[in-house]
Amino acid sequence: MIQALGLTSNPRKELPPAVDDVSFEAHAGRVTMLLGASGAGKTTALRLMLELQPGRGITYFRGRPLHSIGHPSREVGVLLGDVPGHPARTVRGHVRMLCAAAGVPARRGDEVLETVGLVSLREERLGVLSRGMDRRLGLACALLGDPHTLVLDEPARGLSAGENRWLHGMLRAYADQGGTVLSTTADPKEAARAADRVVTLDQGRLVADQPAADFSRTRLRPRVAVRTPHAARLSALLTKEARTARRSVEVAEDGGNRISVYGSTCAEVGETAFRNGIVVHQLADETGDMGLGAGVLRVEVPTVPEEGTPAPQPSTAPSRGAQPSTAPSTGGQPPTASPASAATPDAGHPDGPPDFRPADRPPTGPRDGDEGRGAESGSSAGLPPPLSVRSAPRPLHPLRYEIRRITGVGTGFLVGAAVLVVSALTAVLLARIGHTPQPRLLAGWPRELPLPPAAIGAGLLGALAFGDEFRHPALAADRGGVPRRLGLLTAKLLVASAAALVLAVLTIGCDAELLHLFYGRELIEIPADWLPLGASWLGLVVGCAWAGVLAAGVFRSTTAGLATVVAVPLLVGPVVRKLSEGPPVRAAAGASPRMREALPLRWPFGGERYLEGALRIIAQPMGGALALSLAVLLCAYLLTSLRNRAR
Repeated sequence: MIQALGLTSNPRKELPPAVDDVSFEAHAGRVTMLLGASGAGKTTALRLMLELQPGRGITYFRGRPLHSIGHPSREVGVLLGDVPGHPARTVRGHVRMLCAAAGVPARRGDEVLETVGLVSLREERLGVLSRGMDRRLGLACALLGDPHTLVLDEPARGLSAGENRWLHGMLRAYADQGGTVLSTTADPKEAARAADRVVTLDQGRLVADQPAADFSRTRLRPRVAVRTPHAARLSALLTKEARTARRSVEVAEDGGNRISVYGSTCAEVGETAFRNGIVVHQLADETGDMGLGAGVLRVEVPTVPEEGTPAPQPSTAPSRGAQPSTAPSTGGQPPTASPASAATPDAGHPDGPPDFRPADRPPTGPRDGDEGRGAESGSSAGLPPPLSVRSAPRPLHPLRYEIRRITGVGTGFLVGAAVLVVSALTAVLLARIGHTPQPRLLAGWPRELPLPPAAIGAGLLGALAFGDEFRHPALAADRGGVPRRLGLLTAKLLVASAAALVLAVLTIGCDAELLHLFYGRELIEIPADWLPLGASWLGLVVGCAWAGVLAAGVFRSTTAGLATVVAVPLLVGPVVRKLSEGPPVRAAAGASPRMREALPLRWPFGGERYLEGALRIIAQPMGGALALSLAVLLCAYLLTSLRNRAR
């Protein structure tokens, strides 16, 4: 179950907080809906519960806050807004990337795609999915870890009637299996039709927390929808007759030629229109939300019988996340109607379209192929099979995730190709102009640029490393009891280093080949000091990639990451060069002999020579600026991680 206590967002200047002291519970085995108009604070409340937004209050998921759960994706499945992801990534690639992030087998992605009906679209790009397919993919991503709790933000918004019925059927089946479902909606009829309990928010405050039957009885009431070209005249006649007969009838104008009549019937409204010669184009019974004067109406709503199938209690509902294999089997019998659907005014047609016209309601029933699905595994029809929790040292497998993330889209390959083309053309142009040293010629590095194209490209690849984590709550690196930020950072640094090394080697090779093709062998002779030059070149490119990764993680922006890479030679480099001219640095120039005297034992394979070479590279202004920048960024990243965990 979910227990939200005192959720309060931070104040917004002169405006009151978007959510102010909201507390409620969502029990296992039930569908709970947060109801409120746009701006009521529903999304803010969910973000506070998931610790994605700073504020006060705490939320317990089965007795534990989210930051203390070792496997958060296996406890809470989240869908907030559209499915975030690169529009060029395929559906299957996106799901497999999330499988690696959640630490579940890759075949789990195919299972959930089959459940939501996206198997035939698994090779489609995210950018071409329709609204309904995007909702299905979002639900599939939430189901990957077989969580006990689903938290969904207006999942039915923009869906057709058929897709709406399918979605609420999935949520109902999930709750019947013992899971906890918390969803938001702005439609009172949807809340009454699909939920077991309705929590109403208004201007950030909790105004009602009641079962769906009580919500239907107190917040919904029947009405007569009338469409006529003489709406104003009919409205005046109905109001006059009601006042004469001393009946409680309210007439509301819905705009244009449509009015809604509360407290009357189709027969009475039709007779009034007939007597006065008013043409009526539509006359239908509907169910609308509470309006003015609703407190004086007497609406008879059928109550839940004492005998039958009561709503599951939190103490007896099967725990989906803890023991998925022990869920009681239905024995092939169809699921019993929930109390919410039996108590709504439209109980006979719980899955009707939003306008509640009886003639438009298609027959309901299980989807084709759903009969018997999951019977052998003990799961409800239409749901993926339960996921057995595997023992793993950490909930996130960062290296596998990072490889799938970077190879799932063509951005990295496009950046690499652009760097090779620009660097090769620059090298040919510099060779034609002349007066350029051979190392800079092979690197395609004019003196007018602070960094060579390969270093800027490596920094851009590093700055793109945290883009997906910014957009997807399931990939939030600071969620969970295990400190995953360092593991994720290590994986990103390793993958960025590999990409930078490949880019550096390919740049030298392409430039040398093109120079040989245009000018012969005299420009590509191997220099005598090729080893320190090569080490400096690789260190520069890898250091720029690391700076991009760390800056993007600290500032949470790809642009800020690339700007930090360019700022190293422009801002930090002159400062380090100025400091290197001082006496302390000149005194440290003879540190190599003293280091040999302080280390009487020889390192294996001549390791002291490599250490001296590394120190010489760092002693250079550019190397010192890059090392200083990396040290500062790493400390800032660690401080950010500690601050988030403390919060």
